Amino acid sequence: MLHNTFIHIQGIGLKTEQNLWQRGILTWDDFSGCEETIFSPARDRLIREDLRLSMQHQDDVRFFSTRLPSSETWRLFGTFRRRSAYLDIETSGGYDGLDEITVIGLYDGVEAMSFVSGRNLECFEAAVSAYDLLVTFNGSLFDLPFIRRTFPHICLPPAHVDLRFLLKRLGLSGGLKRIEKTLGLAREEGIDGMTGYDAVLLWQAWRLGDGAALERLLAYNRADIINLEPLMELAYAAIKAQIMPEASL
Repeated sequence: MLHNTFIHIQGIGLKTEQNLWQRGILTWDDFSGCEETIFSPARDRLIREDLRLSMQHQDDVRFFSTRLPSSETWRLFGTFRRRSAYLDIETSGGYDGLDEITVIGLYDGVEAMSFVSGRNLECFEAAVSAYDLLVTFNGSLFDLPFIRRTFPHICLPPAHVDLRFLLKRLGLSGGLKRIEKTLGLAREEGIDGMTGYDAVLLWQAWRLGDGAALERLLAYNRADIINLEPLMELAYAAIKAQIMPEASL
């Protein structure tokens, strides 16, 4: 999808991009190789120069994340999928008068990592720096603000996709578990039906000496992050087909 994208170029918005696609100019190469004038000779030269820079930086997620609207960073997923991570946090929910991170889950499509307060939470900062793109559900309003308060000097990946808003574009609203059930994504017995409040209670139980409670909490968090992957794949494919129905991508 990245090579079909023109809205990162100054002066090209969604409507102009759609017009380009409708004219058969579907990729950067299509524009650069077009012999006819598309906008005007001067503007075409500037756009071709921007596209040349885009090609030079096609493996640099930061180049595009600073140029794309936040609602369109999903377009980066196809190119940077192998350098993406799915993230979800659990919090204490005000237990002991504090609302702090208890668990951070991070999944890169191969390995699910758990960072637990009082054990290895501080290791999260180095681990997350290995990725270019974060995928969350409601992370822009919940997870990432919590993380930035906990790690004031953290360098998070430069690109972020919040699936809550992306899925809403497809008519899928509500919480993560509701959307999972709508799409037929199952959770294993023992954590199916659990909520964020259950996660708070499990943390309290573990702090009071119930060792099994932490394992169940971690299993719940792992399901959250692992299920984000098929949701991201679905949303990426569906919105790509929605905005470019004539293109074979």
